[in-house]
Amino acid sequence: MAELKPLSIIYPVIPAKDEAERAALRPIGRNRDLYHQAIHGATEIVQAADAMGIWGVGTIEHHLWSEGYEVAPAPGAIQAYWAALTKQIHVGVLGYVMATHNPIRVAEETAVINHLARGRSFVGLARGYQSRWTNVLGQHFGMRATKSPAAAIYNPATQGAGFSAATQVDNDLNDDKLNREIFEDHVEIMLKAWTQESFDHNTKRWQIPYPYETGVTDWPLARAGVTQKFGAPGEVDEQGHTRRVSVAPAPYTRPHPPVFLSGSGSPETIQFAGKHGFVPTYFCNLQSALPLADIFRKSAAQHGRSFGLGQNQCVVRWIEIGKTKEDALQRIQNYDLDIWKNFYAAMGRRKVENDDYLGSLVNSGLFLFGTVEEVRAQLVEQWRQFPAEYITLINHYAQTPADVVIETLDVFQHVTRVWFGRRLAQPG
Repeated sequence: MAELKPLSIIYPVIPAKDEAERAALRPIGRNRDLYHQAIHGATEIVQAADAMGIWGVGTIEHHLWSEGYEVAPAPGAIQAYWAALTKQIHVGVLGYVMATHNPIRVAEETAVINHLARGRSFVGLARGYQSRWTNVLGQHFGMRATKSPAAAIYNPATQGAGFSAATQVDNDLNDDKLNREIFEDHVEIMLKAWTQESFDHNTKRWQIPYPYETGVTDWPLARAGVTQKFGAPGEVDEQGHTRRVSVAPAPYTRPHPPVFLSGSGSPETIQFAGKHGFVPTYFCNLQSALPLADIFRKSAAQHGRSFGLGQNQCVVRWIEIGKTKEDALQRIQNYDLDIWKNFYAAMGRRKVENDDYLGSLVNSGLFLFGTVEEVRAQLVEQWRQFPAEYITLINHYAQTPADVVIETLDVFQHVTRVWFGRRLAQPG
């Protein structure tokens, strides 16, 4: 049986006891005291996960969250901090929204974090669907937020309630094409920066070096012969012009840290993961993930990589465990329903009928809840159908208290290491 590698990913939610308090504290995302408590309280979760043997811990990247639902604007800084406080766990971001970033800066930042963590780091990538911030921060690249129009084919739960209802349908294809073009271009630059001693790159949006046609003609160290002597081979041509750049440092991990690629149903994203050997991370139910897994394996095989069912792949789940099923449902109402109603559903991420937000949540296939025995049975059944190498466990800390997150992780580790593994090892 393959080892199951769990990642605990914090979706930082500034806590409020109910919608009335969230409204009274508006904009709660800028509440200094609550954010200060949350960011430092997360340390308790991270160190507990490290001691438990959880494979990875991380957070997301999102910006401008005045409502307080995803206050995660500087994930790289947080990972560097967590790396210093831990001993064995991998730290990372799931993920950098690459079409809004200078890819060389991401390559540098993640390489430095990889060194600080002595190789205990991973990198997550995402395409970007939140228009409020991705369009602002990505404007100089021409970035437009999008959700793949093809995603509904693989994720029936979003049909009829997706982004097409909130945007103009005619723009979906164009925006998605543009987003993907920028994203893939930036990822290619990042990979070159990680893996090549020096590189050049010439596309619609990037000339590296700049200007590409002539190279950099006024680099003093090239004129003095210093770069030719000490720099990377090929950086400077015979005229002393800089023709390639060398990004320093190279990552500690060879050739680079593990790369997770978030997808909620886009087959093109999963194909891209297969092309590069990235870990596709399925933010969808099992019904949607299985056909995407076939796409991943076929794409990987076309590029010389062979993966078994679930190998080098990651499923995403929210887990709530209680003494009874009713207790677990109460935890969902206390810790998850607010963000589900006022963010996921409001964004069109989930289909909701008759304002039944709790029903939409529990029937999404993303949540596993109930007693320990009930959650264990759900995990076993899902793993039998799709034995993923990784599982991302999302929590809405600090709306979910730190002790509840830690308790859930501890129970999960017990379930998977002691009983879950034995059950899977048995025939039938």
